[in-house]
Amino acid sequence: MTAPGTVQRFPRPVPRWRPPLPKGDLEALRDKLQAWQPFDGDAVLDDAAAALDDVPPATGAAEAIAERLRGHLARLVTIAAAAEEDRRDAATAQLIEQARTLSAEDAPGDRRQAIGHLRRLGWTAGELLDRLVAARCLREVA
Repeated sequence: MTAPGTVQRFPRPVPRWRPPLPKGDLEALRDKLQAWQPFDGDAVLDDAAAALDDVPPATGAAEAIAERLRGHLARLVTIAAAAEEDRRDAATAQLIEQARTLSAEDAPGDRRQAIGHLRRLGWTAGELLDRLVAARCLREVA
């Protein structure tokens, strides 16, 4: 045991800690981390089911569902693009391209065409989710 007052001191001075990024960058990173939402496959399935239901949603609800589906598609495309080459096949690549195209399109003004667009968004999100689960890029969802 060491007697009090005989603690060995470091012979060399230790450099003072410096943050890895400037203060503004650290704050921006903190804000992004606080705003981050984990991926929710069940929410994708719920929104896809609402879009593909036999009874089309009301106009306001359809717009909200379409907006959520665009967000889901953006996340799914990011996940699919980050997957290793051996996990992607031609069908997945085609779904990625279709998702990008659909997400970039504005909803048509005609109600019937808007519901058709919504259903294409829902179908593409569901299929891409299934492909990513099958390729083991995502865990299985309900």
